[in-house]
Amino acid sequence: VQLQASGGGPVQAGGSVRLSCVGSGFTSDGYVIGWFRQVPGKEREVVSCIRGSGRNTYYADSVKGRVTISADSAKNTVYLQMNRLKPEDTAVYYCVAGRPSAAPREAEYAYWGQGTLVTVSS
Repeated sequence: VQLQASGGGPVQAGGSVRLSCVGSGFTSDGYVIGWFRQVPGKEREVVSCIRGSGRNTYYADSVKGRVTISADSAKNTVYLQMNRLKPEDTAVYYCVAGRPSAAPREAEYAYWGQGTLVTVSS
């Protein structure tokens, strides 16, 4: 199982970025796929996740209204569209997959991709 994250980079405050996570070695059905982020020196936190069917989504309060998660099952890809970015969104974003009992339960995600860095400048 592999998760390949991409799409990070520098962006100005107020701008947008779209992260992509391509999964291989498994089918997304029945899995929760999502994104965590981590700022150096701080704990990792959940950003958003989606159940493989796409009918259930979760958003952290800090990103609600600014972030949209979507899935393309044919491409085994999950997207995270982030708008109206703020400097506090600067972090390494990790794509994850698993069957957690609740979205924020980091330890219950079995698969982790490499991080992609998003840097938001003011």
